[in-house]
Amino acid sequence: MDVYNSEEQQVEAIKSWWKENGKSIIAGVVIGFIGLFGWRYYNDYTRHQSEMSAAEYQQTMQNLSTQHEKAFDAVEQFISSHKNTYGDLASLQLADEAVKANKLELAATQLRQVAEHANDDSFKPVASIRLARVLIANKKPADALKVLDTVAAEPYKAAVAETKGDALLALSQPDKAREAYATAIKISKNGANPVLQMKLDDLSADSAKIDTPVAK
Repeated sequence: MDVYNSEEQQVEAIKSWWKENGKSIIAGVVIGFIGLFGWRYYNDYTRHQSEMSAAEYQQTMQNLSTQHEKAFDAVEQFISSHKNTYGDLASLQLADEAVKANKLELAATQLRQVAEHANDDSFKPVASIRLARVLIANKKPADALKVLDTVAAEPYKAAVAETKGDALLALSQPDKAREAYATAIKISKNGANPVLQMKLDDLSADSAKIDTPVAK
């Protein structure tokens, strides 16, 4: 049996259905158009903001490279207003310049910010290792070891082991430092760099001097 017995019944059914559902369909179409244009506007806006951030970052870093310490305040302002990848990159650059200016506390602050709160997780191990080195230079090797313990990324294990050796040596633990340097050499995929090998050789030489009995 047909659901609709005649064309008139079909027309009436369509009219009735449209009366009940037409408004919601129109509303859905309107919302769809608003969503489409809203999404396009959002994309255009975010792209524009990204381009502005990139240009501002480039200019800020140019000022930092030419004005050095005089540009520190301006770079910090840029960082505070850009909680994104550009801000993280600026923090890393500011930390480098701060080390050159012997402002180790400023360098540590910037590196800790990136190590703990970077928008891009790939920045965190780099910042942590640099932070540990700054802490060692600032006579805080125990704090450096704590920072290094947070770095678990496989590509950085050799750098972590070497920096741990530096911290342990600063803590007057040459035996443990030697072990750390040896570990760094063992796991380094590109072979030991000359400086690392020299660190290990120096400790081995010092150990040999201690162990060799003095002739009477």
